[in-house]
Amino acid sequence: MSGGSFRPSLFSRGSWPEARRIGDILRTETVGGALLLGAAVLALIWANSPWSAGYETLSAWTVGPAALHLDLSLAAWAADGLLAVFFFVAGLELKREFVAGDLRDPRRAAIPVAAAVGGMAVPALIYTTVNAVAEGGEPSGWAVPTATDIAFALAVLAVIGTHLPAALRTFLLTLAVVDDLLAILVIAVFYTTSLQWVPLLLALVPLGLFAVLVQRRVRSWWLLLPPAAATWALVHASGIHATVAGVLLGFMVPVLARDGLSLAERFEHRWRPLSAGLAVPVFAFFAAGVPVAGAGGLGAAAADPVTIGIVAGLVLGKTVGVLGTTWLVQRFTRARLGDGLAWWDVFGMALLAGIGFTVSLLIAELAFGSGSVTDDHARIGILAGSLIAALLAAVVLRLRNGHYRRLHEAEQRDDDGDGVPDVYALEDGYDERFGRA
Repeated sequence: MSGGSFRPSLFSRGSWPEARRIGDILRTETVGGALLLGAAVLALIWANSPWSAGYETLSAWTVGPAALHLDLSLAAWAADGLLAVFFFVAGLELKREFVAGDLRDPRRAAIPVAAAVGGMAVPALIYTTVNAVAEGGEPSGWAVPTATDIAFALAVLAVIGTHLPAALRTFLLTLAVVDDLLAILVIAVFYTTSLQWVPLLLALVPLGLFAVLVQRRVRSWWLLLPPAAATWALVHASGIHATVAGVLLGFMVPVLARDGLSLAERFEHRWRPLSAGLAVPVFAFFAAGVPVAGAGGLGAAAADPVTIGIVAGLVLGKTVGVLGTTWLVQRFTRARLGDGLAWWDVFGMALLAGIGFTVSLLIAELAFGSGSVTDDHARIGILAGSLIAALLAAVVLRLRNGHYRRLHEAEQRDDDGDGVPDVYALEDGYDERFGRA
């Protein structure tokens, strides 16, 4: 094909090393999604049971050194401390994607980045519109429905999408990772109520020390944990949400390999299971336990413009934002979908991006105040919107999964009995049978 007739391909398969790495991430996040769901369900049941006082007591139990202003409740430790681990892994992943991954190519990066931006802008616009015109609206929560939960979305995709093309999974993961970066920027810029410059500037000292150590390929945790913990504590004291420290620390880790695995890969391999298997589920346990009766009942929550705006933003806004932005990129770059893909696949991914949980709950707490009625209504909206988005995505992607399963079965058919499938395709040197070039 001549250079003049080349058209870039949306959702094309990446390189084999990238596909293998994405596969490893998906397996970890899928297990984490199941634990996340279990923790959220347990919290909801406990918070609405006759033993709900025990849940509230556990959430409010304070531990930590008061002299350092770190005498926090367990719920606050989960949101400020454990989620910093989640964002540290997200920082590692982001840096690797844009420095050493397939997304170092601007043509590959443009699609998920644009989709992530559109998937945040449209939900924010819908939420703001609903709460600006409705009586009793709270426009300050505009960022709540903008986040996509990686673990939940990938867990749903793993259950219903066994035969979906790998390119769609890669697209969803990359979109969610970029979404996390934008969300942490939103938290740092728009939800920092008071900024203390002295601890913020002091945080640069342990952050710089951590950067020097990792650049020298130091892997001893007894040397790395003290400056990392000091950076977190000082960022927390500055008034900026402490999870920002996790991203900054992740950005300091070198991603280019010298001998074997890079330091970022080693750290990611060690910390991702802790993030997906412990940090996020524990946060979900303390964040999802909303007492429905205490929030005025489901009727009061359903009539609140905050709840309406969040549900509309997650279900409608995410779908229109992701799908519409992807279509615009295709329209103006004259790109084409990858071989065998259809816009129904993109529609299903856009619906799946409406599963907002972990970061949405965090932003709701920052916007409305933990324990307030509005925060309770916001959490109900997040849970309801995420559930609706997951169910709609399951319907669409289940149908598409059946389509790809039938194609796969047809490709494996051996009508002539020669022991070789009648349809045997190699694309870009990628062996479909063995998953390698």
